[in-house]
Amino acid sequence: MMANLPVAVIGAGPVGLAAAAHLVERGIRPLILERGESVGAALLEWSHVRVFSPWEYNIDAAARALLDRSGWAAPDMRGLPTGGEIVRDYLAPLGRLPAIAANLKLGAEVTAITRQGHDKVANDGRNDAPFVIRYRDAGGEHRVLARAVIDASGTWWRPNPIGVDGLPVPGEGAASTRIAYGIPDVVGEARKDYAGKRVLVIGGGHSAINVALALMELQDAAPGTEIFWALRHASVDRLLGGGLNDQLPERGALGLAAKQAMADGRLNMLAPFAANRIETQGEGLVVDAHLAGKPFSLAVDRIVVTTGFRPDLSFLSEIRIALDPAVEAPPALAPLIDPNFHSCGTVPAHGIMELTHPEPGFTIVGSKSYGRAPTFLMATGYEQVRSVIADIAGDRAAAREVRLVLPETGVCSAVGVVTASESAGCCGGPAPANVDACCVEDAQAKAKGASGCGCATAPAGTEARKNMAASVDA
Repeated sequence: MMANLPVAVIGAGPVGLAAAAHLVERGIRPLILERGESVGAALLEWSHVRVFSPWEYNIDAAARALLDRSGWAAPDMRGLPTGGEIVRDYLAPLGRLPAIAANLKLGAEVTAITRQGHDKVANDGRNDAPFVIRYRDAGGEHRVLARAVIDASGTWWRPNPIGVDGLPVPGEGAASTRIAYGIPDVVGEARKDYAGKRVLVIGGGHSAINVALALMELQDAAPGTEIFWALRHASVDRLLGGGLNDQLPERGALGLAAKQAMADGRLNMLAPFAANRIETQGEGLVVDAHLAGKPFSLAVDRIVVTTGFRPDLSFLSEIRIALDPAVEAPPALAPLIDPNFHSCGTVPAHGIMELTHPEPGFTIVGSKSYGRAPTFLMATGYEQVRSVIADIAGDRAAAREVRLVLPETGVCSAVGVVTASESAGCCGGPAPANVDACCVEDAQAKAKGASGCGCATAPAGTEARKNMAASVDA
């Protein structure tokens, strides 16, 4: 009976559809459940954003083989696609292939997974019982059986809150209509919400740089736009260090552009920054925070939060999963991806051996498998599903022979610390004992409407420059 059941794949993003393609290649029927109304629904949320990696790193090998046989017109492998182009030119054609489309359910949100006739505690006959997946769509509640389950649902729908302690700050929920999470299209669809406004960007990764640079583009057309960039940590090393040494030039260029913007004084940098409370006052917001350990208050019109994402584990309560208590990744994978020790360029190849859970036949892949670690790359997910599906197919040798070659990732890797110059002054004065005091003085002036002197205009090579951006995981 079990052999006749499909393998359920939760999520029809790049990794989920890659899993479906590998299943088809192995002669196994997939059942793909996607909560959105389109394949790649999460990517369409940031369709305007251009990715760092060229097409060659964004297309799974099994998926490409299926597409090539259908007469697909492949994009230029050297090009850098946007999220929308990945959906239009790759995921949508893949989702239309008969072997995929016949087994794809859109608008189907998975609400629970269990073993047929067994709750989480029951042992007898558990491993021989099929999985039961409950999902909800426009027609109501449904249940379907599967021989195995691959959770590729991602993390996009669960953004991290503003608080440095992992919790929303008081007032964050009440101000939700003026707070955006992720990468809003500030020069396109969301332009009216940001043009001529005071905007606070919170976060220190590449998403934050994307938003800050887009706001600068908007600033050119709407000079009244003010940009405050709050970094929850004070290290620029991993974020901006790669530059032209990065083998993904677009990622290196992003860091260099951010450096130049800081040098030009167009970004009001706040670092290290910790929000304590948000109050709604009229049409605006007042953020009470600590800046470099000192009380700080800032009035803004809008807030953009780019502090990363976390996995949704709510529908897995009846499945036996094992997660690292800190990273929330499988215990064997967690030490390989822990952001305290690894960047996205130092994560080794891994597969079924590192992704195994106590529930046989159940795996989490893609960005969700990384839990709270921000080091995931799309190509890593493709290698994960190749290994997992080889294991499902009984090809143990292929499942365990994992290999992955990634480009050097200078921007997301640690580099040498920049030391302070003894001649670095603060707002035209003598060098401060603590450069953070300079940033606070400048930020407080700008928060009150004064011009400030630009903490970001400190001479190149000073520690002030180091304090203007954060690690990838800020």
